[in-house]
Amino acid sequence: MPNNEILQLYPTSASVALEGLYLAHDLRSAAAGRTLVYANFVASLDGRIAIADPVKGGMKVPAQVANDRDWRLFQELAIQADLIITTGRYLRDYAAGKAQEILRVYDDARFADLQAWRAARCLSPQPDLAVVSSSLDFPVPDALAHGGRRVVVVTDRRADPARVHTLETQVGQVFVAGEERVQGRSFVEQMAGAGYRLVYSAAGPKIAHMLLADGVLDRLYLTQVSRLLGGAPVSSIVEGPLLEPPVDLPLRHLYYDASGVEGVGQLFGCYAHR
Repeated sequence: MPNNEILQLYPTSASVALEGLYLAHDLRSAAAGRTLVYANFVASLDGRIAIADPVKGGMKVPAQVANDRDWRLFQELAIQADLIITTGRYLRDYAAGKAQEILRVYDDARFADLQAWRAARCLSPQPDLAVVSSSLDFPVPDALAHGGRRVVVVTDRRADPARVHTLETQVGQVFVAGEERVQGRSFVEQMAGAGYRLVYSAAGPKIAHMLLADGVLDRLYLTQVSRLLGGAPVSSIVEGPLLEPPVDLPLRHLYYDASGVEGVGQLFGCYAHR
């Protein structure tokens, strides 16, 4: 199979192009005039999405599963967004040089076609950012606000009023979306009220839990690399209390990429209500 082709397994079987695969999902049409929330992870067969970084500290996407083909699809999801979710913890790691670059969409010559795709639809050069944080203890790197990009902050009612005022002066609007922690439904309702229709979570498993617990995650994109890593602690795609009732996300699309990581295959799955 040519390097740019992968095999669609569901709902029909066909050879399809890797580039443009997730653009073809046309999330703006799928939103149907409402706000659609989606998330994306890459994982090993044993469910590892992050491992400890012995050099920089903190956690990182395992090099054993990270790959350019999945990264291309990450960019195709990000480029469609109106708003990308991140966290205060990520921005602290970003400022300390510990974090993988996931917020500067298509800042790479390989993705010039995505820049053109966004411009052709009269969208802003970069999706806006929503920083979810209870402590509000984070910097906002100048690099993330370039190109007219707006940064909004989402917190809970326990937040320090002085810090809220500082951030309002520094970045703009601060939303309160919960009493003791940010609630997924309140968060999405307020982002919808602010005019955001496609909200993409580039954050980790705690944000995924926040969205799932309130039933506001519409789509999950999951790349599963055919490798087992082991190790501890295990970092799942969802981190938090048991979801009661469990959240069902029916399989919408499934693709097999034989080239994968160093010739090891991987699956691209989309689980969605709409």
